[in-house]
Amino acid sequence: MTRHGPMNEFCWMDLKTRDPSGTAAFFSSVLGWDFAVDEEDWRRAVKISAGADRIGGVSDLAQPVYPPGTPPHIAYYLAVDDVDHRMDLAVANGARVVVAPFDAGDQGRIATLIDPVGAVLSLWRPRGFAGWPVAATAEGAPHHAVLACEDPERAREFYARTTGTPLGRAAFREADTPATGPAAGSVPQWELALAVDDPDAVIRRARVHGPDLVTLAGEGPRRVVRLRSPEGLTFLIQARDQGSGADR
Repeated sequence: MTRHGPMNEFCWMDLKTRDPSGTAAFFSSVLGWDFAVDEEDWRRAVKISAGADRIGGVSDLAQPVYPPGTPPHIAYYLAVDDVDHRMDLAVANGARVVVAPFDAGDQGRIATLIDPVGAVLSLWRPRGFAGWPVAATAEGAPHHAVLACEDPERAREFYARTTGTPLGRAAFREADTPATGPAAGSVPQWELALAVDDPDAVIRRARVHGPDLVTLAGEGPRRVVRLRSPEGLTFLIQARDQGSGADR
């Protein structure tokens, strides 16, 4: 199976955690996600589903493949047409290589980089793996990706030069604007905005787990809700009919 959606969009995420069971319990309770072992995967990897759509995976940082002290984080995969060529262009445009291109079994080819503003992401050329549906509509499904940094124009230009076109369903914002909020942290990072029917219900469910697990920025239609797991994994939450301001 190959990805039939457009290239140059984020297509998958991997929640890298030191508490896989606690992470699953939190996001299942707050967002309704389902966490289950993929019986068709020889690795028996845990996959995340929003409704009937698979949207991500889970990795245990206790596994020896990860260096000691690796902090919990979310790895995002950007679908591209040619990992090696796009990585060369990324480096030429100021990126640093974290993991050089390699084949991930029969799933696809991958490489990881740090972009010029400091955000980490992986380039992914799908083979036997489709990624999340391009137009997923289930509760808690991916809506668009956001990069908050000090120089959003530089970031936008980097990705356009690297991929050959503006990124699909992606927004670039200044880190200190109300649209991003103080909880975004000082290190630039991609965050995924999730579409839900009732953001206030998500807020209530999250606060059952801890009053500081949701932060709000802005008001009215510009309000941004940031959901944080007890381990520090963050997502942006928005109403399904709310615009993103994403670059097209």
